[in-house]
Amino acid sequence: MKAISFQAIYVLWLREMKRTWRAKSRVIGSLVMPLFFLVFMGAGFRKATLPGMPAGVNYMTFLIPGIVGMTLLFGSMFGGLQVLWDKEFGFLKEIMVTPVTRLSIVLGRMAGGSTSALIQGFMILILSTFLGFRIPGITGLLVCVAFMLLITFTFIGLGLAFASKMKDMHGFQLVMNFVVFPIFFLSGALFPIQELPGFIKPLIYIDPLTYGIDGMRGALMGSSAFPVWLDFAVLSSICIVIVSIGSILFETTEVGQ
Repeated sequence: MKAISFQAIYVLWLREMKRTWRAKSRVIGSLVMPLFFLVFMGAGFRKATLPGMPAGVNYMTFLIPGIVGMTLLFGSMFGGLQVLWDKEFGFLKEIMVTPVTRLSIVLGRMAGGSTSALIQGFMILILSTFLGFRIPGITGLLVCVAFMLLITFTFIGLGLAFASKMKDMHGFQLVMNFVVFPIFFLSGALFPIQELPGFIKPLIYIDPLTYGIDGMRGALMGSSAFPVWLDFAVLSSICIVIVSIGSILFETTEVGQ
């Protein structure tokens, strides 16, 4: 059995970083929709009191962890689904024939995709301070970063799983419309999950992003729907399962088409 190549992981990570740096318009474009949500929804409902909102918390403060989660979700899924671009242009086939384990390739792609998504998430968090949001002490920030990492790994793994089984780019929009958007809207990013109808709640409880956003709210606001330790335990378990599935499916993917 071949060992993991840390050099290969670094090369793939560096490639993603260079691609992100060169595609500044893509990074800026990925921040436009989250900022629209923050500015228009946050400002429009700033003084609104929604059922289930924590006492003493305005809507802008409540919304910011949800928008950070949205940014990480879209960035991570896009990072995972970039395998499709590599299939289309032959890069994936080239690295598959090298004497490098597929696990090294998976880890390299995950490292690059997660770093890129985290940069976008941190940019939203920093920009939110100009809208009046206050980042808490170092402990809260570190807990928030831990949840951000779990979110990125989870959805890069999910993106890899889909990309490994998709033949071409035609299925990309289907994944975005029927997987990514429902995950976002069911996560409680925009509203408290406690007030949603009972028949929707089972879908909320199986949504990984629910626990990521709730954990970030607990870290940044000091108030969450579930205990922060429970959010961390559930999201960690889901992350391990999804990353494992994504890795296994990537191991069996075909690149000769």
